[in-house]
Amino acid sequence: MANLQDISLSAAINLLSAFAFLSAFAILRLQPFNDRVYFPKWYLKGIRSSPTHSGAFVSRFVNLDCRTYLKFLNWMPAALRMPELELIDHAGLDSVVYIRIYLLGLKMFVPLCALALAILVPINWTGKLLEHQYAKDLTFNDIDKLSISNVPEGSPRFWAHMAVAYIFSFWTMYVLYIEYKTVASMRLRFLASENRRPDQFTVLVRNVPPDADESISEHVEHFFCVNHPDHYLTHQVVYNANKLANLVAKKKSLQNWFTYYNNKCERTSNRPTTKTGLCGLCGTTVDAVDYYAAEIQKNEQEEAVEREKVLSDSRSIIPAAFVSFKSRCGAAICAQTQQSSNPTLWLTEWAPEPRDVYWDNLAIPYVELSIRRLLMAIALFFLTFFFMIPIAFVQSLANIEGIEKVFPFLKKILETPSVKSLIQGFLPGIALKIFLIILPTILMIMSKIEGFISASSLDRRSAGKYHLFLVVNVFLGSIITGTAFQQLQTFINAPPTEIPKTIGVSIPMKATFFITYIMVDGWAGIAAEIIRLVPLIMFHLKNTFLVKTEEDRDQAMDPGSLDFPTYEPRLQLYFLLGLVYSVVTPILLPFIIIFFAFAYMVFRHQVINVYDQKYESGATFWPDVHRRLIISLIISQLLLVGLLSTKRVDKSTLVLIPLPILTIWFHKYCKGRFESAFVKFPLQDAMVKDTLERATEPNLNLKAYLQDAYIHPVFKGTDFERPQITNEEEESPLVPTKRKSKYNSEMSSTEGV
Repeated sequence: MANLQDISLSAAINLLSAFAFLSAFAILRLQPFNDRVYFPKWYLKGIRSSPTHSGAFVSRFVNLDCRTYLKFLNWMPAALRMPELELIDHAGLDSVVYIRIYLLGLKMFVPLCALALAILVPINWTGKLLEHQYAKDLTFNDIDKLSISNVPEGSPRFWAHMAVAYIFSFWTMYVLYIEYKTVASMRLRFLASENRRPDQFTVLVRNVPPDADESISEHVEHFFCVNHPDHYLTHQVVYNANKLANLVAKKKSLQNWFTYYNNKCERTSNRPTTKTGLCGLCGTTVDAVDYYAAEIQKNEQEEAVEREKVLSDSRSIIPAAFVSFKSRCGAAICAQTQQSSNPTLWLTEWAPEPRDVYWDNLAIPYVELSIRRLLMAIALFFLTFFFMIPIAFVQSLANIEGIEKVFPFLKKILETPSVKSLIQGFLPGIALKIFLIILPTILMIMSKIEGFISASSLDRRSAGKYHLFLVVNVFLGSIITGTAFQQLQTFINAPPTEIPKTIGVSIPMKATFFITYIMVDGWAGIAAEIIRLVPLIMFHLKNTFLVKTEEDRDQAMDPGSLDFPTYEPRLQLYFLLGLVYSVVTPILLPFIIIFFAFAYMVFRHQVINVYDQKYESGATFWPDVHRRLIISLIISQLLLVGLLSTKRVDKSTLVLIPLPILTIWFHKYCKGRFESAFVKFPLQDAMVKDTLERATEPNLNLKAYLQDAYIHPVFKGTDFERPQITNEEEESPLVPTKRKSKYNSEMSSTEGV
């Protein structure tokens, strides 16, 4: 178990790492040749121009103005200077609401920290239980003396902990209520003031039933002309163009290699060579320029064949379509109502904005979705279960005293002061972070297999899986495996009736492990985020080998975006740790507050200057954020109930059990009060926007605006057959159809009466 010296060493290492990252960032961002790496958002907006185009030759690449180096930390106040409304216009509501989560952490934990340090820490410190009763059986240190474990069983001091638990819970619920109300209002204002977008007029229709007489396109047009005659405008059927998209992506990769070798040939006047095998490492040696030119030509031929196949084969059309309406009100009515007496057919939902559509999953048959999601739920269960193995290994690193009890022959090596401090204070946190690096990628692949049709829904789903994983494995797993290993001798020798008591005393002691994790992941990890090491290296590699024009240089920029499915669940872990240990081991709270303050400033800077969001969902993720915070609060309350039940506190369970009940009621109230703002679009607001638009733009050609919005990206810029648009001036109540009449009539349905 890490002691005060080990944590001090870890804090020193992580603070030095953070300072090194920040110093490197402060210097690198001032160099003109890095300008596109650290300020790409301004280039994308066309506001900033490259400083390498003007001035002396050296000054185009190196900043020679010494005065700027004296103000190397001026990015911090600059990150806080932009007002929130201006930031929404600049970066979008998704980004602004995300960084508000860090601010929410400060609002929640700063008062809790002040109260806990003033009341609970003195109470715990003066309990003196660990110095007497359990000194021979349990491993502990001075930090553990600040926890609830140091209070004697049955002590009236626990009433202070229970009272503070109520105060903390009510304060947390109050802050969450105010934030939910604020974000809901921000979303409604954002939607009301938002510029015209295709998704405001468009609905995604899935599970279109087959028809013997009409194609899918004709069937969709007929259905909506009949059932939405006053609102229907046009539609776009969905093609299974996944293979074609792969060919287009392969062509882009081949063109990058061709550009690289062609530039190399021009610089050196020598013909470069490559091998035709795997990754150019094996196979026949050939002329690289000629080889990739031939591969591109071959790919273009395959692409043309596949494109013709997709457009001509009716089996390439899947039973889904993007249906657009003449007004937002018409789209809202369709998206939020049942279209058929059979609830499994003609399923409608709001279409994602065009850049949010995940086209690969639109080709998945609707009937497969339930099976896919069941299989992924089973896979997630086994992934969570088997990941307990590395978690247990990490916990073994955190408890050298426990290892020494089981393996006494290692004691001489492990007791070396420098080795012991390094292992206990730094290694467990960094080892856990390494194990978690690849996990978000695995969870995103699982979410894609489940069949969600937008990038935003994939992000939310993946974040939900990652949060579950962090709660079960990192939090509960670290406590369970750590406690079992750390107190192995006590478990073996103690009678069964004493085991709950041992767990109750041991759980608060895991705070030292989580403190080291917060410093590694929260302090040094956030500082590493701002330096953007990978994008920096990749930009200069592309700039050296691939860039020939300014357009190429713009494409070489990688602004990135907020990685919501990775960052938000990690944030939730910090909230969980803060809520659980605010009453149990309050000394952990200052470490969390430093993380939230530092991360808020860093991510605000990144949102202003760097990130370019892939989509804009209008903060639809907030109900998920709120729900996970409620789960963390309930877990903290239940763990406190279980902990105090081992302390023989009279009526503690009876006193604390109303807390989770009140919290669940609070969640249901907030869900009923605010969640509809995130899943539905009010008809009143839709009508207001439609009326204003008709008044200000009476000659708007909405048909032309929407006709290419939901065409698959591989078809954009090509001759693409579009459905006929219904004539808005047509007065005839008859709808053209190829469907055969079930009555014996000689008159076609397209003829008048």
